[in-house]
Amino acid sequence: MARAEDKRRSARLYHELPVAYRSVGSFLSDWATNISQSGLFINARRSLPVGTIVKLIIQIPGAAFPVDVMGRVTRVSEAVRAPGMGIEFVGLDSEKRERIDEFVEKLRRDLGAD
Repeated sequence: MARAEDKRRSARLYHELPVAYRSVGSFLSDWATNISQSGLFINARRSLPVGTIVKLIIQIPGAAFPVDVMGRVTRVSEAVRAPGMGIEFVGLDSEKRERIDEFVEKLRRDLGAD
């Protein structure tokens, strides 16, 4: 059976980012603990169900304005040490895709990741 990491389209980089997200009737603020060009993982005690569409507001370090994107919950972790949910970015326009890609590539260089 394939592990979740094997299914990812791009490698995750471990870095904490403040993120706010909105779903039906809720506006929450947590920390993303890793990010890639295709999504992120939010450390959250109360995860949303798989398939839930959320609006994310991500504060990228050094950026004048946060990036607001849509995402879909793809997995939920109830692990005691790392509870939360994996979010896949959906429907990114070219400007938002470029901002995220630039940040991920800069982070990859800064962390010395391959």
